[in-house]
Amino acid sequence: MGNRIPKDYVEKVYAGWLGKVIGVRHGSNIECWEYDKIRKVYGEITGYLFDFKNFAADDDTNGPYFFIRALEDETHTRDITPQQIARAWLNYAPYEHGFYWWGGYGISTEHTAYLNLRAGIEAPRSGQIEQNGAAVARQIGGQIFIDSWGLVIPCDYHLAAEYAKKAASVSHDSDGIYGGMFVAACVSAAFDNDRIEDILACGFEVIPKDCEYAVMGRDVLSFYQDNQDDWRLCFEFVREKYGYQHYPGNCHIIPNAAVMFLSMIYGQGDFSKTINICNMCGWDTDCNVGNVATILGVMVGLCGIDESWKKPINDLLINSSVVGSLNIHNVASGAYYLAGLGYKVAGEEVPLRWQESLKKGERCYDFELPGATHSFRAAVGAQVGCSDLAVSNTRETAFIGERSLKVSGKLYEKSDELNIYIQTHYRPEDFDDNRYDPCFSPLVYPGQTISCAVQLGEVSEQEVLACLYVYDDNTQKAIRGEVVKLEPGKWQSFKWDIPAGSGMCLSQAGVKLIGYGGAGGVMPNTIVAYIDDFVIEGEANYTVDFACERNENWTFAHNEVSQFTKLKGIWEIQDNKLYGSCSDYAESYTGLPAWQNYTVSTSMTPIVGASHRLLFRVQGGIRSYAVGLEKDGKIALLKNDNGYTTLIDVDYDWKCGETYKVQAALCGEVITIMVGDCEIIKYTDKEATYLKGQVGFGVYSGSRCCFENLEVKPTK
Repeated sequence: MGNRIPKDYVEKVYAGWLGKVIGVRHGSNIECWEYDKIRKVYGEITGYLFDFKNFAADDDTNGPYFFIRALEDETHTRDITPQQIARAWLNYAPYEHGFYWWGGYGISTEHTAYLNLRAGIEAPRSGQIEQNGAAVARQIGGQIFIDSWGLVIPCDYHLAAEYAKKAASVSHDSDGIYGGMFVAACVSAAFDNDRIEDILACGFEVIPKDCEYAVMGRDVLSFYQDNQDDWRLCFEFVREKYGYQHYPGNCHIIPNAAVMFLSMIYGQGDFSKTINICNMCGWDTDCNVGNVATILGVMVGLCGIDESWKKPINDLLINSSVVGSLNIHNVASGAYYLAGLGYKVAGEEVPLRWQESLKKGERCYDFELPGATHSFRAAVGAQVGCSDLAVSNTRETAFIGERSLKVSGKLYEKSDELNIYIQTHYRPEDFDDNRYDPCFSPLVYPGQTISCAVQLGEVSEQEVLACLYVYDDNTQKAIRGEVVKLEPGKWQSFKWDIPAGSGMCLSQAGVKLIGYGGAGGVMPNTIVAYIDDFVIEGEANYTVDFACERNENWTFAHNEVSQFTKLKGIWEIQDNKLYGSCSDYAESYTGLPAWQNYTVSTSMTPIVGASHRLLFRVQGGIRSYAVGLEKDGKIALLKNDNGYTTLIDVDYDWKCGETYKVQAALCGEVITIMVGDCEIIKYTDKEATYLKGQVGFGVYSGSRCCFENLEVKPTK
């Protein structure tokens, strides 16, 4: 049996995933508008309708990126079940905030399915008509969250549809599932087809010929055969025969799929034309444009997507899961993650060229993909994105591979500093809106190591010093590594251990270029520099000081503590301490999912209730360990596998109102628990061990607890 994965697979995944992000952004702020309103307000759409400081999170990108993680967390084989995919819903989606439209049980399909799952109703029953009724089961979500299943299964549209059927069935049924199968098949087929008619034919092949989805699709294509010159005539046909007035619910799949068919067949393989037509048609614009832009992105590749669509994205995708660091996502590294899953599903070896990139996955910043910026920005002082600065991907030179990041700008004063960086933490004021309530944990922490390679371009008109740096948003100060003089035309390697510290929130990580020896004053000095192989690695060594953190208001109904994401409950800072409260359960997390062997500790004061916990190796809402002060005078080590079970407990006469320093030291499978200076538990977990993950806090069964600090350091 020959290889299924095409040679240009990684680039095509990037084009498809970038297309998804472009499409969702393009349609976002006119979502639910009707065609007539769009035409009257905007006339003919030819490009983005809105500028954003940073485009906030959206359910249409949350779903595809986090549900696919079941292939990593559970199994990547064809044996994967709908319930295993459902576990990704429970693991990554916060409880009734962010991620989806939480419109109410029986109103929002995803909300309905999520509550079914939380109540123990397993998939696929969680999404079936028998459970939820036809109106709920045939809404659009089975289609809009499915693109990634086609991206990880290229050139085998039947297999892509097989996986997609299981994924869509978590929340949908009937045409709600068929739409998911159709879209995943089209994405898969687009890897080795360059005619939209052929791609659509593959989609029809995987769904029942007599289902309403297929009947509608053939109807739209038949209309096109007789009216190929005017898509508006086809839209009038669609609106009359398949419009919202014919279907129950808030966002039925049939009307929206109809405008997708329309835009793809009338767009005839032109990326811009297709997504503009789709947006003009209205209804669920971000969903529809996101789906067709993924299919077209894979089909036309990176060169077929105009720079005007790509540049405003700058590879940035904001998410709103419970894993705060994954909510700061760059599209190129996301493509590496998805492509890595694709090679696993296919059982094929990753080509040598991409092995290191796909191994690092979401933490890779190597600029090897054409056009990739990995969300790097440039600023002279505080002037982010000023007209004198340009950031681009280039083949002019590279430290490793074939490409690097090129930054050009002008320094007006001899001592000007040019910062080239990724933003590693965000706050509410960084967004124009708070669509789907994003919240964040930083991408970098004190104690970690940063490295990269830098080259000063030979055309630069000034001598330049360089250093690695991070920026502490709590103190509004930069922390710098060793300063080195750059030699024009020569790659120079930098590596720096960020100092351990307390009370910091690192919001930038990158390179400072510091001018000296230039003319200054009247004439600016041109600077050209190249960055490559940027790496953040290692365990943290820091303390969260809640006196330095803040309560952040994202919407009137959604508040978070800075650097933390919450699954559920009340979490707020009072009197420079963190308080957590719940009716049934509450959890809050911070840190990186890649942390492995570390020691975490806190001073905690139970106030009321009988369950107060320090969490560690947190991989999401249903995968973690905890050490808790528990009922009946116990200290317990617990494991969360879609519900906590006690691994071991010991008698300990703790009392509400008293303060306890609790510590967990992690070394491989061995977990050591201390209270104060006394070792209480030493346990080796050999069964399905969680070997990495974040840290956090939890309270349960109506409890309230005060946490004074949170210390994380490498285990000795």
